[in-house]
Amino acid sequence: MRAAAFTDLVGPDGVSVVDRPDPEPAQGQAVVDVDACAINRHDLWILDGDSAMVDAADLPFVSGLDVAGVVRAVGDDASVEPGDRVVLCPNETCGVCRFCRDGPENLCAEFSLYHGGLAEQAVVSVDRLVALPDDVDTTTAAALPTAYMTAYHMLRRADVGPGDLVFVPGATGGVGVAGVQLANAMGARTVGTSSSSSKLAQVETLGLDHALEVTDPDTMRSAVADVGEPDAVLNHLGGPYTAVGLDVMRRGGRMLVCGRTAGGTSEIDVPDLFLGHKRVEGSTMGTQRDLERLVDLVSSGTFTPAVAETYPLEETGAAFAAMQDRERVGKLVVTPSA
Repeated sequence: MRAAAFTDLVGPDGVSVVDRPDPEPAQGQAVVDVDACAINRHDLWILDGDSAMVDAADLPFVSGLDVAGVVRAVGDDASVEPGDRVVLCPNETCGVCRFCRDGPENLCAEFSLYHGGLAEQAVVSVDRLVALPDDVDTTTAAALPTAYMTAYHMLRRADVGPGDLVFVPGATGGVGVAGVQLANAMGARTVGTSSSSSKLAQVETLGLDHALEVTDPDTMRSAVADVGEPDAVLNHLGGPYTAVGLDVMRRGGRMLVCGRTAGGTSEIDVPDLFLGHKRVEGSTMGTQRDLERLVDLVSSGTFTPAVAETYPLEETGAAFAAMQDRERVGKLVVTPSA
């Protein structure tokens, strides 16, 4: 089989298509013909050499978390069959701790993520496969696991409901777009920011209620305040935007933080935190049940994840270059079987 491997941790130029042996499933595993695999900022951090989990000794490395396709072969004790259409929940957990037993599974101390989807075939745990209804195509399904599962879990933890105002700094990024669409599906209102008016206009067509073309933190504070006091903040940027989110949300507001695109450290006003009874919580990915619910919502027509562009396996490097350029709105999806 062919795979788009990271052969040098220098950014998009470090991707090469290589030949690898066809995988064989062990007990509890399945081999999936990969129709589609969305890429994420997580993959780009690895490719840029900005991840502690992969270094030069691990090369060539095949990344790719968000796998959707058709089961080719199964090992013993498999709960799926060849021909089944599936999407992978990329969570990897110990399976025995109290969080794996009682939930939520993404609190597992050994939590990790699957890699290997940027290839024509992927060997995966059958326990992590979610069946796809006939009306959900694999490209759409591949857009769901990382960005949408993360945003959905954050919205649930923030207790977002109809009429709430949700602030999404960086609303044109992957988790930002997902957060806007899903908040809209929940009946909530959204206010989102970006440096690009054209990208904000695209997100408005996906349900964004209040679009603010602003990146300066001080200007952002006043611009959001003119809209209202958010009940919840979905923060995938980190850096200075954590303080902005804390400052603008109402008393008793909830902020979930899932990323560090704008910086790995934040300064916050501690008296405002405790006097305002505000919550700031970390959040990583979501649960397999979250993904199953998202598939159901897509199947019912409640929302359709935004896919900006698809790329054949040979153009995986170009897909990462497009992500690096930040010009697209929606998921970038590699289609290995094409």
